[in-house]
Amino acid sequence: MHSLRHARLAFKLLPVSLRSTYLSSTRWQLPRRAFSSISDSPDDLFNYTSGHWLVNNNLRLAERKPLSTSQDIDTFVKLAEGGFNRTFLITMLDGFSMVARIPYPIVPKLYAIASEVATMRFLRSSGFPVPEVYNYSLLSDNAANTEYIFMEYMSGTKSESDIVSVLHQLVQFESRMMSIPFPAGGSLYYTDDLVKIGKTGIPLNDKRFSVGPDARVHMWFGRRSQLDVDRGPYTSADAALVAAACKELAYLEKFGQPLLPFRRERRETYEYQKQLPSDHVKNLERYLPIAPSLIPEDSTLHRFCIRHPDLQPSNIIVSRSSDSQLKVVGLLDWQHASILPPFLLAGVPGHFQNYDDPVSQVGIPPSLPENVNELDEPKRSHEMELYFNRLVHFHYVHNTQKHNKLHYDAFSDSVSMLVCRLFGQAGTPWEGETNDLKNSLIEATEIWGTLEGEGVPCPVVFETEDIRETEELSERLQTADEIFEGCGKMIGFLTETWVPNEDYEKAMNAAELLKQRVVSAVPEEVRAVTEANWFLDDMDEKDYS
Repeated sequence: MHSLRHARLAFKLLPVSLRSTYLSSTRWQLPRRAFSSISDSPDDLFNYTSGHWLVNNNLRLAERKPLSTSQDIDTFVKLAEGGFNRTFLITMLDGFSMVARIPYPIVPKLYAIASEVATMRFLRSSGFPVPEVYNYSLLSDNAANTEYIFMEYMSGTKSESDIVSVLHQLVQFESRMMSIPFPAGGSLYYTDDLVKIGKTGIPLNDKRFSVGPDARVHMWFGRRSQLDVDRGPYTSADAALVAAACKELAYLEKFGQPLLPFRRERRETYEYQKQLPSDHVKNLERYLPIAPSLIPEDSTLHRFCIRHPDLQPSNIIVSRSSDSQLKVVGLLDWQHASILPPFLLAGVPGHFQNYDDPVSQVGIPPSLPENVNELDEPKRSHEMELYFNRLVHFHYVHNTQKHNKLHYDAFSDSVSMLVCRLFGQAGTPWEGETNDLKNSLIEATEIWGTLEGEGVPCPVVFETEDIRETEELSERLQTADEIFEGCGKMIGFLTETWVPNEDYEKAMNAAELLKQRVVSAVPEEVRAVTEANWFLDDMDEKDYS
């Protein structure tokens, strides 16, 4: 009651002018949380101040439109600016603290907030270290004119230190979490909240909760939110496998148009030609008949379970216990968590995997060179970084093998990973390319006997010449991707060209210098098209949502 009273008080103190605006597109992908120096200036409290983007910076900032503050509030401190929320620490006069999460206007916020609240409360009631939710609003029809969540402030530190102990605990949490059965797939909601928004769900044994529509970003991205398509609850693994692909087919039928690839670093590979949506439709229609064969025979992999959607250091809070042991005390950011069969949730979290490294690929315990202290600073830093990446990968995989074997078997099996890749590519919003999906479909036809059994004909057939052309295009696209990655390292940008504030001017200068050198070096007959499609210039994104 003490915390609830404070939550109600904090709501009354929220700025009356706290308003949200429609977010046209931050790209559909789940972004990494952006952390940099958070300004304490009153003028910056409600502005996005963590960093900048080299491409479409004004658009990205407009998507995180500043919120007006009120002179009556002097206890708000901005904690972080993530991909989908701005978070504040509210401290009361008596010292009580809580976190306020104010969402950016992205995809239907109603589903995102309703799902996150129910997921957090359900997992907390199941014994997981998840913040307590004090209060929330699904709609903006309140005094603050914004959706919000008030939740417990979990003090501690980020999880970079003593990573071996942290990974051991995380894997044990994952094992327990993925063993919780659900009656269907989709996302978790309060049953009453589903009724309020006019949706029906499939109730859990605890009737307060139900599985309802899938709240993942790509199911609602851009104009897809206008589509009347099946987003769950999914009553079978087969339904879960095809829903996102059917959604994308419906989108292309209604909104599809020829597009240059959104990823401009790849456009040269396509000879700067617009790609036809019908090509992607053809590959989606190839995916649908083989989808039932992607379901593994092991029935234990058919059940529905839940997993953290974005497990990374910034979402993991740790604290020293009385016996000086490091303990995971908080798992944050449950927005867009989905309930799916375990073979579709499998994989080493992106921030923990190091598959590009041959030592990590074979599962060798990492070690530092014996002469590491004798190396000069650049080489020593490189070896330390390499060791840390190998260490994180090894201990996540090793602990999963020991404590969550079902998950380990799934992400260790090449066929299972192909299924995950196909599932993801078929549901990904179309951005002017279909080759990645086509390449995976070809791979599926090549191992069809493993998927369906010998003697069963594959419903999808590719001509030899088509396969050859697809493979050659894939190789050229990989080269373009590697060049782009190298440019990112050279200039210093991260996901979606984001850079921290302190590096922005330097990165912009480096990007402009790179452009000048490349444009001046290419033949004159392609100079204009190269400049017009430069991958670090601003662009119009409206046709890609």
